[in-house]
Parts: sequence; C-alpha cells; structure tokens
Amino acid sequence: MLNATTLANFAVSQELMEELLTFHNLFVNDKYVEYVDAFYREGLKRFGKYWSYMDIINVLFAASKLVKPTNYLEIGVRRGRSLCTVVRGNPDVNVYAFDMWLSNYAGMDNPGPDFVLNELKINGHRGQVSFVNGNSHETIPQFFKENPELNFDLITVDGDHSEEGALKDLLNVIPRLNVGGVIVFDDISHPAHLYLYDVWKKVLNEFPELSSIEFVESGYGIAFAIKKGE
Repeated sequence: MLNATTLANFAVSQELMEELLTFHNLFVNDKYVEYVDAFYREGLKRFGKYWSYMDIINVLFAASKLVKPTNYLEIGVRRGRSLCTVVRGNPDVNVYAFDMWLSNYAGMDNPGPDFVLNELKINGHRGQVSFVNGNSHETIPQFFKENPELNFDLITVDGDHSEEGALKDLLNVIPRLNVGGVIVFDDISHPAHLYLYDVWKKVLNEFPELSSIEFVESGYGIAFAIKKGE
C-alpha cells in the first residue's frame, strides 16, 4: 500500500521535520551535523509547512516510522547518524552495519563500531546489532551466502562513491529487499559524484519493480525506491 509519493510527502512534512529536530542535535555533533541542523531550522523558520526538502536523514526517519522495519542494512556507517535516525523511528529494528571504518573519511572523524554502538544505546535501540567490517564488495556477498534467508525492509547504500563501486553495492543488496521495503541511495547530485544519478537510473532499469523518487533541487541529492509486489 505504501508508495514512493506517500513516503516523500511524509518526509517533507512539517510534522516530521519538527519531530526530527527534537533529537537531531542530540547526536554527537561534528561540524557537518551542526550545519545540517541549522539548515533544517532555517528552512522551517522561513517557509514552514511549504518547505520541501529531502536528504538521507528525513527520508530514513520517514521510512522507519512508516515501514517499521524488522531488519535494516546500511553500507557506509561512519558516526552512526543515519543508523540512529532509523532507530528513532523504530527502536526494535535489527541493524546490520557495513563499513571499512577508514580514518579521516571525507575529511571527517570515523571513530569505529564501539562509538556507533554507544550512540545506538543512547538513542534507545532495543534490537540486535551486527557490525560487518571490511570492503562491502566482499563482505556483502559473503554475508548473504552465510545468511541465505535474511531479507530487509529498509536498506541504505552510502558507501563506495565510485561509479563501479556504488553500482555493485546496489546490485548486491536490492535482491534482498522485501516487497514493500525501501532502498535509499545518497549523494546523487553531489558535485564530486554527479555520475551517481546515472548509476541509480541504470539500477532502476534492472529492477522495474522499484518505484522511485529522486530529489536534486538542493543539497547533495537523495534517491529512494519502494519494491512493488508482483
């Protein structure tokens, strides 16, 4: 029953954004989080219910609240802000977090699994947590081989930003997305990675069962899709 337009409408709603802002600034801050928090607040202050903006955070929060995922898979974790956002939408979700934990990733601190685990606890997580460390092009196929029956209601791909690497991650995980589940793909209009939009479109051609929305009007761009039934 849930469709991509409904999810988008909820993600940009003043109701959801105001709820998001009750906890967003409680995440362990870095300069980027502080900037985004101020951006959200200024958008609502200027435009109120007419403001329409989407990024990985409000899309994931909306998806988590609407879908109530049992299992969530994320490629590209860093400090755990997106993980904690999903947990805020559904504290009982089981989390499967894949990252290489590269130091100084994208010029920002990348403190590792113990830090993220503590952040999840602070944000009220009650589900299971599995950290899988290493290159997702290797760890994802191996993990799926070891867990052949495990599927997901919500998936985020925000790891390898190379054209080939991002495509490989998407092609690896989409077959494990449940019907009615949501897949989120970040940075499709990032000036350093403009090809990611074309990667997303290529994936949609491979999986016609995905109903997609892309937002590229401001920010670094976000795409998401819901898997339709047969």
